[in-house]
This record gives sequence, structure tokens and C-alpha cells, in this order.
Amino acid sequence: MHTVAVLALDDVIPFDLATPIEVFSWARLPDGRPAYEVRVCGVTPSVSAGAFALQPPYGLEALAEADTIVLPGCRDLRPVPDQVLDAIRAAAAQGTRIASICVGAFVFAATGLLDGHRATTHWYAADQLAERHPEIEVDPNVLYVDNGQFLTSAGAAAGLDLCLHLVRRDYGSAVAADAARTAVMPLEREGGQAQFIVHDQPPSPRGSELEPLLRWMEEHCTRDLTLEQLAAQAGTSPRTLSRRFREQTGTTPLQWLLRSRIRRAQSLLEATSQPVDRIAGRVGFGSPTAFRERFKRVVGTTPHAYRAAFRRSEPTVRRTELVGTGTEWVRRSHE
Repeated sequence: MHTVAVLALDDVIPFDLATPIEVFSWARLPDGRPAYEVRVCGVTPSVSAGAFALQPPYGLEALAEADTIVLPGCRDLRPVPDQVLDAIRAAAAQGTRIASICVGAFVFAATGLLDGHRATTHWYAADQLAERHPEIEVDPNVLYVDNGQFLTSAGAAAGLDLCLHLVRRDYGSAVAADAARTAVMPLEREGGQAQFIVHDQPPSPRGSELEPLLRWMEEHCTRDLTLEQLAAQAGTSPRTLSRRFREQTGTTPLQWLLRSRIRRAQSLLEATSQPVDRIAGRVGFGSPTAFRERFKRVVGTTPHAYRAAFRRSEPTVRRTELVGTGTEWVRRSHE
């Protein structure tokens, strides 16, 4: 039987911890036998998990006996104990498969095993991972990355995608599909985590000379604006504007405008039932094809798929629901 060791460090994120436990426990072989034995291991007898504490039945010795090690994320990105890093490196040297969920990539990266590899993590922490570990090629747009022995996933629900992917690798699509049905989860989701990223405009220093122009561009982003028109609005030459724009925003005026149009299109897709072609025109794209191509490039999925995932419905009854990001949950009541 394939053995999976899930490492629980202090301040482990409960969702990240539970995901591999549940998915691998759900997996059944065609004859009904369990496909995996799951072992939760830790460094200390008691581990904090936010609102509760847990007592891992296994210690670090379980890593050496596992076929797969899963590294869940932790709320506090504190330094990883040397004994943990040594145990993970030793298991990797024996050929053990290692996977991280969400910001568990920071634990993984601390071992040095991801150096020279492509990896991902929650989009919110991707820049920080890249800054801390420049040897890693961080891709914030995908749900997971499979490098063979080493795998990483994005935040929260992307851990489900990764675990189901591992089941399919180990036992085939039929077993994985059965586990996915049990989890009420598609075996494959369309698009990557780019569709969940809040695409803010590149910031400019407060009080900078470009701030009035940026506000004007935001208000008029649906117009067919040229660099010459923008330069005239700013009272400067096109060449000077391009240079200042790059210095203060890190991008070009055209790219800034396109991103602003995509943000406006996302809002319309979420809040209205207008046809995609009409939205393309409303946000300033002369061609629906150009709009679809740009949307897919920025958001990572099609306008239709984005609307299906994020369209806000019109609720008619008051109800209370739990809303969260994978690390924090709040109650929200609405009509």
C-alpha cells in the first residue's frame, strides 16, 4: 500500500492539513481496498492548528518510511527546524515523492530541493517566495506544478487538484475520478489560479506626477487612446511619458490601459448578463477576438468560464454562509 506522510508543523493551516488526509483516505482501489495509508507526523507531541491543537501519532521517522510526503502550509512563515529540513532532504535522497500545498512551498523551498525548478504557491505569497528564493522559478498562475519527484500547489482548494492528480498518477483516472466524485470536485478544473488573482494596477508613488494622469486614464480607459493623446493630457512628450511611466509604474501606458479594461470587464462579467461581445465593446476593445485573447492572457481563463465561476446571483432569501480564503472564515448574511 502507498504510504503518505503529512507533516504538521506548528501553526499548520487546518484546510491544508485536512486536504491530503481526506483525499487520500477517500481513494479506493477497484476491489474496494484503501489505496493509501495516511500518517500525520510532527516534531512535537502537540501541534497548534489555530483554533485547536492536534497530537500527531507519528514523529519525523515517518518521513523516512513514506512513499509520498505532503507539506501543508503554516500561518507563520517562521524558520523551519533543521531536523525537519534534514529529514525531508534525506527522504528526497531516497527517491521519496514530496508535494507542498499553498504556503507549504516555503517549507519545501527552505530545503533547497526546489532550486532550479518551477514551483507555485498561493498567488498572494508568490512574490515573497520568489524574493526569498530567487533560485526557484515561481509561477503564480497555475493550480499546481509537477516536476516528477517534487510537486507544489497553489492555495486552498488547489491542494485538492494536486492530490487528485497524484491519485491519478498512482492508480489511473478511474480511481482518481471516484475520489473526485466523493469530494464533489471535478477531476480537472478549467484555468489556473490566475482567475482568482485580484489584478491591481501597478502602483505609483503617492503624490507622483503621474497620479492625475492615472486617475484620468482609469476614468477614460474605454476610449481608443493613443500615446500621443496621453502625452498631451500629461503635458509632456510621448517619449518622456513612456520613460516616466516605466520608472513609476513598471509598465507601459498601453499595458496599463489594457489591464484597466480587463478589470472593468471582470466586474461586468460578475455583475451582469450582458453578452461577452457587448462587454468587449463597452470596455474599449474594438474586436471581441482581441478581447478574448487578452482576457485569457491576463486572467488565465476565458470570459465565459470566468462568468460561470464568479457570476453574482440575485439571492431572494436571507441566509447566513461561511465565506473564506482558505485561512480565515467569516459569517455573512445577505438578502
